[in-house]
Amino acid sequence: MKSITLAIICVLVLNSCKNKSEEKPEITPKTEDIAYASFGKEIIADDAIAATSMASHYKTMNAGDSINSKMMAKVTSVCQAKGCWMTLDLEDGNEVMVRFKDYGFFVPKDITGKEVIVNGKAYIKDVLIDELKHYAEDAGKSAKDVEAITEAKRTYSFEADGVLLKQ
Repeated sequence: MKSITLAIICVLVLNSCKNKSEEKPEITPKTEDIAYASFGKEIIADDAIAATSMASHYKTMNAGDSINSKMMAKVTSVCQAKGCWMTLDLEDGNEVMVRFKDYGFFVPKDITGKEVIVNGKAYIKDVLIDELKHYAEDAGKSAKDVEAITEAKRTYSFEADGVLLKQ
């Protein structure tokens, strides 16, 4: 009886010491590789917030307030003279006017409808009539539309130091 018990114990010990070469497959989530064209300061796409989240931040801000942010949104219009500004859809019926830090870079003029990630400062600005007319002219609006601008407007603004354009 002792020999049977000893044999069973030896088999169990040897079995437990056996090198198990079976590796469990590593589970990694599949992430879509997205190509971006970069303008201005080199930035990465990580941690960008959605346009709807940024819209809620803007609603809590007053003129003169600013916050550092990285936002992902769709382009609604671009300066047709140089690509020196663009507007982005906040998906709540509002838009944000994006200008580029120190007039240091431009974006392509044909990116309306494309998705971008902008990095920089979000702020609220009261825009005067003359500036609104200038932006309307840059956007290619008709003379009639430009003349229809008769009052200043509080706008959501963004000064971008870097932009990624989804390819």
